[in-house]
Amino acid sequence: MTEKRIAGVIGLGSMGMGAARSLVASGVETWGTDVRAESVADIVANGGKGAASPAELASKVDALLVLVVNAAQTESVLFGETGAVKHMKKGAVVVASSTVPAAYARELEGRLAEYGLLMVDAPVSGGAAKAATGEMTVMGSGTPAAFEAAEFLLNGIASKVYRLGDQAGPGSTVKTINQLLAGVHIAAAAEAMALGIRAGVAPADLFEVISNSAGASWMFNNRVPHILDGDYAPLSAVNIFVKDLGIVLETGKELTFPLPLSAAAHQQFLGAAAAGLGKEDDSAVIKVFQKLAGIDLPEAKDAKDD
Repeated sequence: MTEKRIAGVIGLGSMGMGAARSLVASGVETWGTDVRAESVADIVANGGKGAASPAELASKVDALLVLVVNAAQTESVLFGETGAVKHMKKGAVVVASSTVPAAYARELEGRLAEYGLLMVDAPVSGGAAKAATGEMTVMGSGTPAAFEAAEFLLNGIASKVYRLGDQAGPGSTVKTINQLLAGVHIAAAAEAMALGIRAGVAPADLFEVISNSAGASWMFNNRVPHILDGDYAPLSAVNIFVKDLGIVLETGKELTFPLPLSAAAHQQFLGAAAAGLGKEDDSAVIKVFQKLAGIDLPEAKDAKDD
């Protein structure tokens, strides 16, 4: 008889909630915690179990998925006053899925080892939609023992799990490269749409043609519909790319490697954040051009109905 394995999820945002629900749907006993009590109540209502803090769920789980915003939050939920690490079972595994610098991931692996804990450096991609269906992509690195301990959790949240090395670091490095491309592509999509609108092309027509032409990208096809709908509810916020492209540029600085396109895209997201758009969807980076050039962007459907 297979031993029952229990999973925990710290961070029940759009992706963390999807991952937690996917684990529940796959038959895994799943505990969740978040700073927002309503998110904990949500996972409980969907078949999971809730905890008031990382410390409370830590002793119950065999594998712990950490899916918070950044390294500072990762540090807090693991080592802070109500952090999980001191309460976890020896031999348990931390699946660290926040986007962080590779140097931090390597350091974290060593610190967790001092507590007898394993770690998979496991940034994810796929957004809220793939998280909700358990089909995320995991860019993983870690020891074979760590992957073995985390296998039941990874199977519940991902359709593709890449093993990129036997220690932490390569997973976060590949995620950094992914975010370089994602951020540049979103900024480029916004610039292209803004130019087309300024030139008098109907936005919907422009999207239809480009999405079926060589200039398209996954981000163009995914984000431009937000612009066409005038819907900037944050699935991934402008501030995320201020952070992630910042990690890209810091990586380039450490390696003495020029990143001119990343730097230009970072400035666009910084401009959007400075204009008060940091908490809007990352497609709101197009509003920088609205402010600079006075272009008319599509209105939200409900605004048109008023």
